[in-house]
Amino acid sequence: MDMKLSITAIVLSFATLGIAQPNIFDIKSFGGASNADITMAFTNAWKAACGSTTASKVIIPRGIYKIHAVDVKGPCKAPIEVQVDGTIQASQNPDELNDASYQWVKFGYVDYFTLSGKGVFDGNGETAWTQNDCGKNSTCKRRSMNFGFNFLKLSIVQDIISKDSKNFHVNVLGCTNFTFDGLTITAPATSKNTDGIHIGRSTDDVKVLNTNISTGDDCISLGQGSRQITVQNVNCGPGHGISVGSLGKNPKEEATEHVLVKNCTISNTDNGVRIKTWPSSPGTSPITDMHFEDTIMVNVLNPVIIDQEYCPWNQCSKQVYLIKTYSKCYYYTLLKHST
Repeated sequence: MDMKLSITAIVLSFATLGIAQPNIFDIKSFGGASNADITMAFTNAWKAACGSTTASKVIIPRGIYKIHAVDVKGPCKAPIEVQVDGTIQASQNPDELNDASYQWVKFGYVDYFTLSGKGVFDGNGETAWTQNDCGKNSTCKRRSMNFGFNFLKLSIVQDIISKDSKNFHVNVLGCTNFTFDGLTITAPATSKNTDGIHIGRSTDDVKVLNTNISTGDDCISLGQGSRQITVQNVNCGPGHGISVGSLGKNPKEEATEHVLVKNCTISNTDNGVRIKTWPSSPGTSPITDMHFEDTIMVNVLNPVIIDQEYCPWNQCSKQVYLIKTYSKCYYYTLLKHST
């Protein structure tokens, strides 16, 4: 037993040593400068770091920078970290950032990825919010989200600040063993469609921990195919609370299951915890094993909602309910306080 422990300690020591001394790729070495556009510098720094055969770190130091839509991808040859200590600003013009997926800063197809630092990603969303009529106009112009995290494994995003996104702040798609820890996500309560973190088709231990979210929409929303999700120690509000859904709008949706929301504080929101599904829809995905525990609600209009007629702006018929497989939904120690 002692030998096994010693070998384990040695392996961990080497792993820690390798991670503690990564190769550094500072954007300034790639032509990046404060008060300038760093799109090319960041992209080139990422390519160099991603090609490193040992652990690497891309650094965006203190300063104010501009960046256009970027889509950086793996696979990378070794663990990679992006450390942001500065403020990164998007264009104020909503039309400059739209791409095929409507995400401003995208990371995809990487294992052992870290996004860290105390930096700010400022989406400059004020103009976009005034133009947003997507709730009632199916042909509206979609606006960019601050982040897209796509098909990442064994990865973490920690301590970053997301501010004033034009649309959702964070979209998570196809990720496994993925953690958010210590984020701050902010937008005014009047900002439209600025969900904090939306998770879809992501499984196997996805966590949102120790995070503060104040937006004009859901703090956290879980879309179809979200499985084994933990939301813990999250402060939510203002906004629309923590939601499962909306679900059932589209055919062949995957099950949403094994969700734990625990030790959260929800304050000054329209809703507390909510499950919302579309009626008369082609989707029949099951919703099961939902746990909402030890959560405090302060000045919340609707603490708990199960809405089987979710139909914003009358976009559907309410005649038939197809999603009938709600099961194992538990609500423990939900405390409501009025101010």
